[in-house]
Amino acid sequence: MAILIDDPRWPAHGRLWAHLVSDSDLGELHAFAAAHGIPLRGFDLDHYDVPEDAHARLVAAGAQHVTGHELVRRLIASGLRVRARDRR
Repeated sequence: MAILIDDPRWPAHGRLWAHLVSDSDLGELHAFAAAHGIPLRGFDLDHYDVPEDAHARLVAAGAQHVTGHELVRRLIASGLRVRARDRR
């Protein structure tokens, strides 16, 4: 089980954002996020959106830094991925 984070490269609200996911369990993801000050409002069905300024802190806390491609590949493999068409 691992918590994964990609590069903060998604612009919104005047900031860049990264994605934080679990490769096996949403409970693990929620626990990690809560323990490191990421609010539940940042959760979007299968990932947390996290601001650029939290990235280094989350990696230091144990999140594994991966490319965006690797993050999506492992999220799909986990069975936790919510597809765009299912987000409605």
